[in-house]
Amino acid sequence: MGGYCGYLANMGALAAGADAAYIFEEQFDIRELQVFDLLTVFGLNCYRNENCNENYTTDFIYQLYSEEGKGVFDCRKNVLGHMQQGGAPSPFDRNFGTKISAKAMQWISKKLKETYRKGKVFANTDDSVCLLGMRRRNLVFQPVAELKNETDFVHRIPMEQWWLKLRPLMKILAKYKTSYDVSDSGQLEHVAMHSPKEAETGAI
Repeated sequence: MGGYCGYLANMGALAAGADAAYIFEEQFDIRELQVFDLLTVFGLNCYRNENCNENYTTDFIYQLYSEEGKGVFDCRKNVLGHMQQGGAPSPFDRNFGTKISAKAMQWISKKLKETYRKGKVFANTDDSVCLLGMRRRNLVFQPVAELKNETDFVHRIPMEQWWLKLRPLMKILAKYKTSYDVSDSGQLEHVAMHSPKEAETGAI
């Protein structure tokens, strides 16, 4: 799930204490698939974002780990799919749904009063087409016209994603030697990732 957005894979990996999360926003190659000492590690746990890489598919990674682990460990894959979308709504979900619905209806009622003239509705300004979302714990209406400069429409993701600031935390918890330069916008500008074994042997 998630398309080109690695949010679900990253947060799932962080919550589960995974060893790696392969995402579209942080391009990777075969070296990132080899950073684990597959013959000695126990309980290797990896997450993969739906469209993170055209060639390194879930099947490819599964077959790679299965081959390397022959006689040492078994490998299983699980495509979570719609299970990630959650089950019964929590009290928070219900409360948030009520608040956002009420906010939307208030906005629609206000706009109808502003644009209704002589039996017709004149909705020809930028603020008549808005997206309602949460920013810094506030519900904010933002004109769709403004979002054009902030959105990657090809991949259907924001150009700046706040959750990328959590990537270093996931790598640190997975006990990797990491160095990150994270911009104020949350984008990863430089990434160096090495396994504990590589750091010990100097194979970096």
